[in-house]
Amino acid sequence: MNHRIVLSTTGTVLYIEAAMMLIPLLIAMGFQEHKQALAFLAAILIATGVGFLLRRVAPPQRQDIFSKEGFVIVAMAWLALSLVGALPFTISGAIPHYIDALFETVSGFTTTGATLLQDVEALSYSMQFWRCFTHWIGGMGILVFVTIISAKAPDRTMHILRAEMPGPTMDKIVPKARDGVKILYLIYIVLTLLEFAAFLLADMPIYDAIIHAMSTAGTGGFGMLNSSMAGYAPVCQWIVAFFMVLFAINFNLFFLIIMGQWRTALRSHELICFLSIIVVASGIIAFNIAPMYGAGDAVRHSFFQVAAIISTTGFATADYTTWPALSQGIIFVLLFLGGCSGSTAGGLKISRVMLLAQSIRREMQHVLHPRSTRVVRFENKKVDEAVINSCNTYFTLYIVCIAVIFLLICWEPFGLTTNLSAAITCFNNVGPGFGIISPSGNYSAFSPFSKLVLSGAMLLGRLEIYPLLVAITPTAWAKRRLFPHFLDKSVFFGYSLLD
Repeated sequence: MNHRIVLSTTGTVLYIEAAMMLIPLLIAMGFQEHKQALAFLAAILIATGVGFLLRRVAPPQRQDIFSKEGFVIVAMAWLALSLVGALPFTISGAIPHYIDALFETVSGFTTTGATLLQDVEALSYSMQFWRCFTHWIGGMGILVFVTIISAKAPDRTMHILRAEMPGPTMDKIVPKARDGVKILYLIYIVLTLLEFAAFLLADMPIYDAIIHAMSTAGTGGFGMLNSSMAGYAPVCQWIVAFFMVLFAINFNLFFLIIMGQWRTALRSHELICFLSIIVVASGIIAFNIAPMYGAGDAVRHSFFQVAAIISTTGFATADYTTWPALSQGIIFVLLFLGGCSGSTAGGLKISRVMLLAQSIRREMQHVLHPRSTRVVRFENKKVDEAVINSCNTYFTLYIVCIAVIFLLICWEPFGLTTNLSAAITCFNNVGPGFGIISPSGNYSAFSPFSKLVLSGAMLLGRLEIYPLLVAITPTAWAKRRLFPHFLDKSVFFGYSLLD
C-alpha cells in the first residue's frame, strides 16, 4: 500500500473543497449573511490547513496507484469531503448538531437527497446553495474532477476513476482516460446549463433555477421548498422530470449522438430497457391514480414520481404513500433498479439487472439442457465470465449490505415499513421512502446512531461497496492483493471508457 499517495490525494481533495466553498462564501457576502460567511471562511481555513498537512507531512515518494490504492483513496477522499463539508452547517448554527450536519452533507455529496430538515425554507441563501451544490459536485465525483485538473498521467489515475465512477460503463469513447473524463464533464455542464435555461423560459426565479438545476443534474433531490417540486408550476415539474431521465442515461450515449452516431445510441439495449420501464410504470400508475387527480394530473404525477425514483433523484410533486397499493408497490420496486451505468443515478443499475436476468436464464437453460451452452451478451457483445462473476458477487454484497443496515436500525420504534425503506433508499441513494420518511416527512426522528449508520449506507451505495470495505479491511494495507480478479470492481462490461 502506497500510504503517502493516499494521504496526498486526500489533501488535494480538501484543497478543491476549500476552493468550492468560496462560491457560497461570496453568496453569503452578497446577501450580507455575515454569520454564514464566517462559517464558510472557518471551514475553508480548516480544509486548507488539513489538506496542507496531509500533502506536506508525508509527501509521496512514488506516484504508483494500483487497484488497492484506488479504492482506499476514493474512500478516504469521500470521508474527508463529508466531514469537512458539514462544518459550515454546524458553525453557522443552521444545523446545530454535527451528526445531523454530517448526515445532511453525506446525503448531499452522495446525491441521496435524504433530509432531516423540517423547515428547508428557513435556510439562508448561502446554505441553500451549498446544500444543493454538494449534489452537483458529487454527481460526477470529486476525484473525477481532480483527474481533469491533475498533471498526472492517465494510467496513474485509472484505478481511482474506476473506483469512484458508479456502475459498469459500456464502451470507451476515446483512447485516453483524461480526455474521456473531460468529455463526460463537458456533457454534464452543458446539460445543467440547458436545464437552467429551460427553467428561466418557464419563469422560474433565477436563484431557484440554479438550485434545482444543480440538484437535478446530480440526481440528488434537495430543493428550496418544504413541498419539494409541488409548489412550482406544472411546466417546471415537466422540465425536472425530463431532465431527471436525461441525467439517468449513460453519458456515453450523448457522446455518440454528438458524433452523429445517433442510431447506435438509440439502439442501446440498456437505454431501451430503461425507457420501457419508465413508460410502463408511469402508464400503470397513471391509470391507477386517475380517480384521485384526473387524467392529465395523473399522467404528470405518475411520470414525475417514476422518473424521480428510478433516477434516484427523489423530488416529489405528491405523496405517493397516499396512492393505491399497486402504485406504491411499483414505486417500491423502482427503489432498487436505479438508472443506467455511466450516469449520475444510483441504485443497482439497469445494466446489472439485465445481466443478472440473462445469467438466470442461462442457468435455467442449463438445468433443462445440461449439455447446452449459452453465451451471455450485453449490447451485442459477449460478456466475459469474470464480468458475470463480478456482477453476481456485487448483487450478493448488495443484498447483504441492505440486510445489515436494516438490522442495525431495526431497534428504532418506527415499524418495519419505515426502517426497511430507510435502509433501501439510503443505500440506493434515492432519499424519500415510506412511513415517516415519505415525501411529506424526513429523517429527523432517527437517533444519532441510526443517522451515522444511514450516512455510512449512503456512502456505501454511492461508491458501490468495495472502496469502503477495502478501506476498513486491515489486509488492504498490506502489500498483497486483497481480492481475486473476479471481485475487482475495475471489471466492466465490454470496454471501459477509462481503459
